Amino acid sequence: MSGVTWNDSSPIYKQLKERVVAMILDGILKPGDPLPSVRQVAADYQLNPITVSRAYQELSDEQLVEKRRGLGMFVNEGARGQLLSSERERFLHEEWPLIVERIQRLGLDPEHLMQLVQPEENK
Repeated sequence: MSGVTWNDSSPIYKQLKERVVAMILDGILKPGDPLPSVRQVAADYQLNPITVSRAYQELSDEQLVEKRRGLGMFVNEGARGQLLSSERERFLHEEWPLIVERIQRLGLDPEHLMQLVQPEENK
């Protein structure tokens, strides 16, 4: 979570949760890996420990991490797959329609856009 800057667009606990989710999706945090302690994250990023606890509790409520008494929080098996599924659904239903609308509004050609994002070897 290095280089963290918080913005005013959403509560910090949600931003912290999204950073942990991104780390799981990116494979930085793997199943069985411990999350940094609440105290450590609070100290490192000058956050209230309650803010960190709230983010961790949401991750636990979604069964992405588990509490191990006396040991801390750990990434659950299957967390990445669960996140991929839910994040894909969210993207397709919430973000993609807005992107398609913007592409159409700007009169962009979808085939040209795809050529822009294709790796060189596929061109």
